[in-house]
Order: sequence, then C-alpha cells, then structure tokens
Amino acid sequence: MKKWFFLAALLVSIHAFSQYAKLYPSNWYTGMRWNKVQILVRGEYEGFKNEKVRIQYPGVTLDKISTFENGKYFALDLTITSSAKPGNVPIEFIQGVKAHTVNWPLKPRREGRGKTFAQGVTSSDFIYFLMPDRFSNGDVTNDRVAGMHDQSLDRDSIFLRHGGDLQGVTDHLDYLQGLGVTTLWMTPVLENDMPDRTEHGYAFTDHYTIEPRFGGEAAYKKLSDALHKRGMKLIQDAVYNHVGSYHFIVNDAPAKNWLHQWPKFTQTSYKDQPLFDPYAARSDAKRTADGWFTTHMPDLDQSNPYVANFLIQHAIWSVEEFGVDGWRIDTYIYNDLTFMNRCNKALTDEYPRITLFGENWVHGVINQAFFVQNKMDVPFKSNLQGAIDFQLLFYGIQPALNEKFGWTEGVNKLYNTLSNDLVYKDPMQNVIFLDNHDMTRFFSTVGEDIEKHKMGLAWLMTCRGIPQLYYGTEILMKGISNPDGWVRLDFPGGWKGDKKNAFSGEGLTEDEKAIQQYVRILGNYRKQSSALRTGKLMQYLPNDGLYVYFRYDAKQTIMCVMNTSEKDKPVDFSDFDERTKGFTQGKDIITGTFKSGHFAIPAKKMIILELIK
Repeated sequence: MKKWFFLAALLVSIHAFSQYAKLYPSNWYTGMRWNKVQILVRGEYEGFKNEKVRIQYPGVTLDKISTFENGKYFALDLTITSSAKPGNVPIEFIQGVKAHTVNWPLKPRREGRGKTFAQGVTSSDFIYFLMPDRFSNGDVTNDRVAGMHDQSLDRDSIFLRHGGDLQGVTDHLDYLQGLGVTTLWMTPVLENDMPDRTEHGYAFTDHYTIEPRFGGEAAYKKLSDALHKRGMKLIQDAVYNHVGSYHFIVNDAPAKNWLHQWPKFTQTSYKDQPLFDPYAARSDAKRTADGWFTTHMPDLDQSNPYVANFLIQHAIWSVEEFGVDGWRIDTYIYNDLTFMNRCNKALTDEYPRITLFGENWVHGVINQAFFVQNKMDVPFKSNLQGAIDFQLLFYGIQPALNEKFGWTEGVNKLYNTLSNDLVYKDPMQNVIFLDNHDMTRFFSTVGEDIEKHKMGLAWLMTCRGIPQLYYGTEILMKGISNPDGWVRLDFPGGWKGDKKNAFSGEGLTEDEKAIQQYVRILGNYRKQSSALRTGKLMQYLPNDGLYVYFRYDAKQTIMCVMNTSEKDKPVDFSDFDERTKGFTQGKDIITGTFKSGHFAIPAKKMIILELIK
C-alpha cells in the first residue's frame, strides 16, 4: 500500500513538472563544442537546495552540484557527450520519498551554421537598425499582455509603449530589401517586465523569454526564418553589463555576489580612460567597470564564474535557437573585459564566422581601438572584432559637414580620423553610422539641410566599414536627443490609420520621397559593387573643402568627390592620377550621366563616380 501511494505521488509530481522548478538554460543541443553545461536551477521554497538530484540519460552525466546562500537555488554541472541523442533529459528532484521530474530538452543542432545562420556580418552588408516598438504594429493582440507591470499604450507619449512588434517587422521586409538592406539589427527583444520605459528593451527581466508584447519566441523565430529565406541576416542586441531591477537576479539573487555591491548607490563614471590610462587610480577603474549604469539597471559581477556561465550560455543558446548571425554588444566598455574576451571566444569557437561589434561610446581613436582587436602594444588585448565607430561620426562626418574648412577643422577632421586606422587590426569590421536611438537624428544635426543630409548618406555608403542606417533617416525623420524619446518616434505607416506611410510613399513630401529613393539607389548599387563592399580605400588631402577618396579593387574603381565648401570646385582626374590613370570618364551612380576627366562639382554636393576606361 505504501509503495502504491509513493508511485501515485510520483506520477502526480511528474505531471506537474513544468511548474516545479525553472532551469537556465531552458534547453541545450547535441553536438556542441560547449558541452559542459551549467544549469542554474530555481525552486520555489527556501530549502530547495537540499533536494537530491538524479539524472539518468544516455550520454549525459551529472558532474557536480553547487549551492548558493539563497536556498532556492543550486547549479548542476553536466557533461553532454558526443553519444547523447536529442530528447527530453529527465531531471529528478528528490525530497524524502517525493520525486519531481523536470524534463530538460536536448535538441538537435540547427542546420546551416555559417551558411544560413551564424554567417557573420561584413563590409559587404548594409545594416538597418530599428526599435520594434516604434517601427510597425503587426499584431494588435499583443499590445498589452495581462500580468506585466507596464500596461501603458499611448502613441501620443514619447516614453510609453506604442505597440510595435516583430510581426510588424516581418510584414515589411520587402521594404527593407528594396532599400538594399542585407541585415537587420533591432534594440533588444528579450523580456523587459519593468514598470515603465519598457519601449527600448535594455533592462532585461528574463533572459530566456522573448518579449511577449513583441510576439514572443514564435514571432522571433518567424522573423529570423523570413530573413534567412531572403538571404538576409539577423543581429541580436546583447546586454551583458546589467539587467533590469525587476530581474530575479536582482530581486531574488542566488547570492549577493551576482551583482556589484557598493555601500551606497554608485553610478559608473562613464569614463573609459581609467581602463587603459597608465596613470589611472584603481578606484577610478573600479567605478568605471563596477558602477551601476542607472538605479534601474543593476551591474552584474561577471568575475563571478556562475554569472559568467549564465551569460555565455545564454549567448550561445540565442544563436542556436534563433539563428543569429551577429552580435551588437551594448555598453561594451563597462563590462569586465576579461570576461568579454572569454565570452567572445566562446561564441567564435562555436560559430567561427559570427560577427561581434561593441558599443564603445568613447572619444578618441586610440580609446576606441583599445576595446577591439588592435596593433597597439598594451597589457590587455581585446579579441572583439569591431566597434560601432563613434570616432568617424563625432570627429569625421559631423564636423566635415558642419564646420568651416581649416587646417584641422571641417573635412580635415574626417581625413585625420581615417588616417588613424593604422591602430586597428581590421578597420573594415567597424560599423559606421550617422545616428542612432541615443543621439540627435542626423537630419537635425546638419540643420535640416537636405544637401548635407545627402552628402552624409553618400559617405555612409562609400566609406570603409559596415554601414548602418537608423530607421527613418531615409525619410528625413528629425529630432533632438534631449530627451531621447524625440529620436525614437514612430515610423510613419507602421500603424493602421496612419495618414503618412513611408512603406507605400503615401503622404510623404517630395523631399522625403527623393531621399528615400536616393538611399535605394545607393543601397542597391553598393550591393553589386565589389569596390564598395570589400575594396581598398585611398584618400587625398582635402583642399579648401574639397575631399576626394577612392574605393577600388582589381575589378572596379569608385571615385568619391565631396565638396563641403560654399563654392563650386573644379575637379581634374590628373590631380589624382594614382587612381585615375587609364580612366577617361566616370559614370555618376545616382543620375547615370557621365563626367569627363575635367568637371566642376557644385557647392555642398557629393558625387560618386564609377570610373570607366
């Protein structure tokens, strides 16, 4: 009789296994290089860590059980051998005579690694960056999700949720591909169950849940599959440095040392110099790396091996589960850099072609180069492949278009900044851009001057590196970043009933249509131009506001002529004969007209010529 009651209780427990404990990662895969997996187990009561654990599954061994000061948690170290087959790994939690079984899925690997996913993002690509909440609302049923803290939905507010989602993005892939876009990058898609300001996504509350108001896991997989069927790519936005204050790591932490602890709230200084300054005080370096980003974004202690494993495994899981091709890494400089090298290596060991680039919002080429693969003789050597190139924005294209020409001013700053590329291992892996979700939109930066805006776009599509366009820049969206909500407005046409529709062109002004078409021509020309995608760069010293550079390879030579002055300027091929020798004319890639070896370029214009013999 006792045996019968025990079996009955066991069967009931097995039936309810999904509610008994949460496992992170939620599943794993056969045939992975990362085959020693550390599962963080979270139970519902304080003495949970005292339960015994049993795993019986061919090819899977339980090597170690670790407990934490919080009695709801323990960690299981597993080895998944090459003989393990896909299936559900039963993990039994035993308390006295009671046993609860949680099935942990072991999935087969995704097919197409390095070909149809994890294929990397290179200088041959053109990235479009958008915020899902502000791009298009494809599914109104997920605008609000019961039980989540933020129930706001008000398009008249720049800070509340607007209802955009992943289905809305999938619905408009034709539009993106028509612009010449090859790669999509979005602000984070993980759950952000915070009370407010959840539209941006940078305060995770559950790493293993895709934001339900974006459509959840199914919508993300659908988008990824749709991109890859078109030959397009997906970049995921990674946040390793911090989590949202409503994450269980904060509110119910396994141990205090999962977060950087301070006697009182201490914010990062946002200064990068103490991390490489040979004269820096250790306290300054500690505050840079360990200070919290904001009060609502507590700082993770990545020197804790359990935290490190939690983050690295999630990164690998995301690539395998959703077919990610590259990572944009948020707030890179505030992470533990030794951890970042380990994390980057784990990803590239598993996916050799995957691309990793960091948000290194710093000031100075050396500062930026320190955080990526470089040629400098410094104690710490980063293995990060590329950076989002703030230097070419702040000290390049912005002053080139907004400052008067001088010995070190105006377009000379663009020339000088590019001349410092010698410190990078491969500057072609840097991502160049005109604006993003944190800064004033480019059209506003250039004083709503359409000709300057066009020059910026032409430069973006022809300079070295990987071009990234922020949503709406192609239709002259404007806005000042103080506060940031003004640069995160809705893309027109993304909501039913919008009077203005940038997808169809309805309601756009003639100027907006013209710039949109300008981007289409540039983006699609770049797609088939070997010189612009992978060619070398040669630049000539600017002369009185006239700046000439070339992109070239054995098949093609592109001549880029930027006149930043207020006067028309003569251009003569003979002044640039290292690259123009043998060519007699050039075809304007925008107009299709031809120019001889002697021509004049109007003030505030940029001309892109494919040279012809």
